[in-house]
Amino acid sequence: MPDTQGPTHELPMFPLGATLLPGEPLPLHVFEPRYRELVQRCLATDRRFGVVLIERGSEVGGGDVRTDVGTVAEIVDHTAMGPRRFALSCQGIARIRVAEWLPDAPFPRAAVTPWPDPTFDGDWPTERDWVVAAREELLDLWRELADRAERRAPEPAPLALPDDPSECSFALAAALPISQSDRHRALTASSIGERCAILVEASADVAAALRFRLQ
Repeated sequence: MPDTQGPTHELPMFPLGATLLPGEPLPLHVFEPRYRELVQRCLATDRRFGVVLIERGSEVGGGDVRTDVGTVAEIVDHTAMGPRRFALSCQGIARIRVAEWLPDAPFPRAAVTPWPDPTFDGDWPTERDWVVAAREELLDLWRELADRAERRAPEPAPLALPDDPSECSFALAAALPISQSDRHRALTASSIGERCAILVEASADVAAALRFRLQ
């Protein structure tokens, strides 16, 4: 992945109450008129739009306050559920910065710039394994909580990690049960090493809360 940002270009935008990470699936149920029009525009062009986290406000109706870092999503599959609804299967593709918000007419739009991770030049297996170990600790704590409540702990999905450090770091972020704010911190990290440190820190916070529940 290159270290330089690409040119700024206009992109339809879909602000959400959740952080989408590159490589992560995104199911959407679209019914608001402006987003139906966004979907129709995307299906007629390259099927891509941007997703950013809503800091304050609602997904419906407008007037929300949006973050300025997000992810390009691509529509992989879609189903028209009558004339006024769409069910979408989307996939996070790459990280972007919002250079400028454009008028919401007929739907949210922004001038965006690609924001790839810089090349990782450290000891990647060590960085990766710290995050994997933090995840395993969380899973052990969840299992212990389930055992005490005499419930069966849900089995996590198998952890398939890409070889590329950037893609792998985002896959690890998606696999951790951390807050939306911590997911967004991971998305906006200036380097892969910083992202891994954020994930370990966020995992430690969740682990501390779980240990408190076990006391």
